[in-house]
Amino acid sequence: MRNLFLLIVLFFSIQVVAQTEKPETLAVIHTSYGDITVKLYNDTPLHRDNFIKLVNEGWYNGSPFHRVINRFMIQGGGNKDGRPDPGYKIDAEILPNYFHKKGALAAARLGDQVNPKKQSSGSQFYIVQGQVTPKSYLDRASAQSGFKYTQEMIDTYGTLGGTPHLDGGYTVFGEVVMGLDVVDKIAAVKTGRGDVPVEAVTMTIEIVD
Repeated sequence: MRNLFLLIVLFFSIQVVAQTEKPETLAVIHTSYGDITVKLYNDTPLHRDNFIKLVNEGWYNGSPFHRVINRFMIQGGGNKDGRPDPGYKIDAEILPNYFHKKGALAAARLGDQVNPKKQSSGSQFYIVQGQVTPKSYLDRASAQSGFKYTQEMIDTYGTLGGTPHLDGGYTVFGEVVMGLDVVDKIAAVKTGRGDVPVEAVTMTIEIVD
């Protein structure tokens, strides 16, 4: 009888947790090349909440992807009026279970020399395109940096691809769930000096309720 009571209590406890756990927020990045849908991780609440705030304020509406490197990533986040960021940084939320696979949504930042705490830009983000990376490359990179790649990382980088050399250095706070083909299209546009697209690629972002 006591065991049955404990099982009932455990069942209802699980139900309460399941009901109160916040679902991951979705955002749609509209571009002239199509839509990119991303989910924002609940495990990185500072970045999630800041991104939602900026989207709701219209910060990204009409802003460009100003740095595009094929087989690497596409970056945006400046305001359409030319401001690169809102003037503040976000504390790093670098977690070992989130890595730079293709489609990863991550926060850009200043380099370690001026930013040893790896704080993120208040608005700059990039979406990883990357490329398929063999285990032999990861083994060499790990030997040089000391960063340990999990089997999941090895398998993902060897099939889907990504940019593994960024792991451990930048906050990954979401991922593409629909529209990887759009990322590929934007990454392939013609660029000029500073990796800036010759023809502007702008975005508008909305939060999906």
